[in-house]
Formats: sequence, C-alpha cells, structure tokens
Amino acid sequence: MKLSRPARRASLVVHVAASASWLGLTLGLLALGIAATTTGSAVTVEASVRAMKLFADWLLLPVAFLTFLSGLLLSLGTPWGLARHRWVYTKFWLTLATTTATVFALRPGVNSAVAAVAAGEPLPDADDVLFGPIVSLSAYVVMTVISILKPWGLTRRGRVLRDSTHKPVDARRARQAA
Repeated sequence: MKLSRPARRASLVVHVAASASWLGLTLGLLALGIAATTTGSAVTVEASVRAMKLFADWLLLPVAFLTFLSGLLLSLGTPWGLARHRWVYTKFWLTLATTTATVFALRPGVNSAVAAVAAGEPLPDADDVLFGPIVSLSAYVVMTVISILKPWGLTRRGRVLRDSTHKPVDARRARQAA
C-alpha cells in the first residue's frame, strides 16, 4: 500500500500533532504529580489528582491511540516501511509499550491516588502520580530524538528489500544495449 502525497502529508500532520499532544499531556501530568506530592495543602493535592484523572481518562488514551495508528499508517504507506529501518521499528515498539503502560499502569495509578484522596486519606504513594509520567515522558523524548536523527540504518529485512530492487547489471546485456 502506498499513500498518495496528500494522504501522506495529512497523515504526517496528524501524527506529529498527536505525538506533540501526547508529550504535552504527559508533561502536564508530571507537573500535576509534582504539585500533588510536594504541597502541604490537601486542597492542592485533591485538585491535582482530580485534574490528572481528567487528563488520563479523557485525553491520554485517544491521543495515544491516534499517535500509534497514524504512525502505523505512515510506516505501512510510505517507503520507510515498518520493519525496514531500525528507527521506525524501535519507535513502533516504544509507542506500543507506552500505550500499554498508559492503560495498565499510569491510569490505574492515578485512579488509586484519586480514590485515596477522595476518601480523605493522604496521597498513598508518590510513585502512583510520578512514576508513570516520568517514564512516559522519557520514552516520548527518546522517540522524538529518534524521529529527528533516524539512527541505526536498515534492518536485515530492509537490506534484503534494498538489494532485491538494485540488481547488478549483467555486463553482456550492458554491451548489447550499447
């Protein structure tokens, strides 16, 4: 499948906007988590974790899935391919891992913090509101750097595909053509 130029450009804009949104949301979650863990005010703690829940429940997953799906579309619909270049392959797996971690670790951690604070208990553990955003933010920064630098070259599959399209010219045919 090859995307037309307008479709490729539209997909790229969607992917970059969704990726930047995911990075920004995670930075916002980290700021709220820091506010919740460093303040002495119960009102600030409650407001911070409730805002984190709002972000995590309504914004984070749709943006994560949009980033993942638009990246997958770009990799499959352009010459970069999904498994031709190591940087694309690495970004795919990191995006899948961070999306999965968002579903199974970050959101449950935020939800447990909200439940504790709503019950009038102190914030149970700083890890619930800090660990997920720190890990996610680190992964997104690494993926951004990878997208810009495009390191590591071709995968084995990419080299095989490249070599199969660039067949050496037969010397006898070259002389006959001349």
